[in-house]
Amino acid sequence: MNSILKFNFTVDKEKNAVHVAREFDAPRDLVWTAWTTPEILDQWWAPKPYRTQTKSMDFRVGGHWLYAMISPENVAHWCRADYQSIETLQSYSALDAFCDEYGNINTEFPRSQWNNRFSELSDKTLVNITIQYEKLEDLEKIISLGFKEGFTMAMENLDQYIEAQFKLRRENKTQNTARVCTYLNFDGKTEEAFLFYQSVFKTEFIGKGIQRFGQLPADENHPPVAKAVKNMVLHVELPITGNHVLMGTDAPKEMGFNLSKGNNMHICIEPESREEAQRLFDALSADGNVTMPLQDLFWGAYYGEFSDKFGINWMINFQNANFINKVNH
Repeated sequence: MNSILKFNFTVDKEKNAVHVAREFDAPRDLVWTAWTTPEILDQWWAPKPYRTQTKSMDFRVGGHWLYAMISPENVAHWCRADYQSIETLQSYSALDAFCDEYGNINTEFPRSQWNNRFSELSDKTLVNITIQYEKLEDLEKIISLGFKEGFTMAMENLDQYIEAQFKLRRENKTQNTARVCTYLNFDGKTEEAFLFYQSVFKTEFIGKGIQRFGQLPADENHPPVAKAVKNMVLHVELPITGNHVLMGTDAPKEMGFNLSKGNNMHICIEPESREEAQRLFDALSADGNVTMPLQDLFWGAYYGEFSDKFGINWMINFQNANFINKVNH
């Protein structure tokens, strides 16, 4: 987390409540998307070394989010949030509980009432969170289980995820010129693979070359990068034949990734305009399987993922140059 961003965490024992004020360095619509889209929540909601896995999500009044917090030993702790009110881009409330994998409430743990409000602050967003418990002993039980520490880490995960996955791509592409890339994920073998590709195509890496997770700027407010992950490749870009670009990253399980053959390679199209991004997404995904709808996301891109009707994986990524230049300056 950027140290200049606001983060207040207070416990009000008289009202059996926790109050959190957390600022994010992104517009409100993008922060709202990050909090209400399961594919993105799965990337940051759980405190490390846990990861989040959504089973189902129906974001509407009367709907619910059923998800698991999965430990490094693959033990799943199931949770359920029942949505009670939603004002798009402004606020939502939900009743949270521990449960089993089918959504049946575990009455041994207290439920909590969440009220989240999203406010615009120039180019930043302030999220005010109130978590209400029925009894003081319920509040104290949750605090004793390390809720403050875990929730703090979850908030930091969102900042770190933005930086780790997309900062270097913004630096390497500073214009809206269209290009087609192939995005590759490896289980720790990205460097070996890209040195091999470099020897074959006899080209040079773009930008700063091979960047590693351990090179992320130190920040006392960020959870540290796991030792086993530090030397893994964060991002690399290599031009090959015909100006085609290979991009690559390691997908460490310590950061919640579940890599398998079939989901480790995408054709990534970066069109010149938002309209062309929409056209390509709609045409290519017809009769396919959309894994992330095309939408404005918190790293400043209009982005979506899907596999087409033939089983080929695609990414559509329109990165607005105005946003890129704003972030880099």
